[in-house]
Amino acid sequence: MDKKKKISKLRKIVQAAAGLLFNSHLSGFITGKIYQGPLKRFCVPGMNCYACPGAVGACPIGSLQSSLAARRPKFPFYVLGFLGIIGILLGRFVCGWLCLFGLIQELLYKIPTPKLTVPEKADKILRYLKYVVLAVLVVLLPLFLRGEFSVSYPYFCKWLCPVGTLEGGLPLTALDENLRRAAHGLFAWKVGILIVFLLSSVFIYRPFCKYICPLGAFYALFQKISFLRLRVDKQSCVECGKCARECKMQVSPIKNPNSTECIRCGECVEGCPQKALRFTASLKEYGGVKFNIKNIEKGEE
Repeated sequence: MDKKKKISKLRKIVQAAAGLLFNSHLSGFITGKIYQGPLKRFCVPGMNCYACPGAVGACPIGSLQSSLAARRPKFPFYVLGFLGIIGILLGRFVCGWLCLFGLIQELLYKIPTPKLTVPEKADKILRYLKYVVLAVLVVLLPLFLRGEFSVSYPYFCKWLCPVGTLEGGLPLTALDENLRRAAHGLFAWKVGILIVFLLSSVFIYRPFCKYICPLGAFYALFQKISFLRLRVDKQSCVECGKCARECKMQVSPIKNPNSTECIRCGECVEGCPQKALRFTASLKEYGGVKFNIKNIEKGEE
């Protein structure tokens, strides 16, 4: 197995392990009971439905909406602080290495079928949609659109989130006959949304991450200032374009090494024949602690 495939395999193992860790209440998948222990007070770094029978932590997007949707809205100091720290430290590294739904999309993309390329102009416009979802469905509607008794709803979770349907809605309805009887048009809508994303993932790489995910949008806000950064050694780079061809998120690393669309997967680093790309972690714009995947594998500092 070549080194690039080794890194790709390692990343998928880490993604799967993170998914198992964040959903380690395995008895819930048998009993249909949602974990309500003390760990549920804390958010996990990635998208992970609170209502999943196995979830041992809270979803940060769901928690953010819950704070804003309460009868007396509370400023979400904890959630924003938690996400802000992760964003400043890692940027969108969480998207590439710790997201279970991202892994599911990647595995579906491996199914041997003709792949689709979204036209560049449409793709560029659609990438902004996740910021609209973050601003409107996650923040503005829960904060301002209120119903009876001045209570609002987590609109993203209620109307759109395919992660919640896959991890929470489907397992719970499968285990609870009463929930199956109560399932109505809204549940069918959510299942339809999930099917659209799963099917589109066969032909388009990570469509939910590219166009819809509000958590990815939040972390992207910190991408250009995060401690974890991608550096280009311009003296070594011969501008062969291979790094851009390796990038399934359609980023050109040598032109925009810390693009808001980069999920820090590392495939461009390993694919560069000149070893002109590397990840660095630094408190300053230049210098600090520097590392790359090759050195990590060798156990070097």
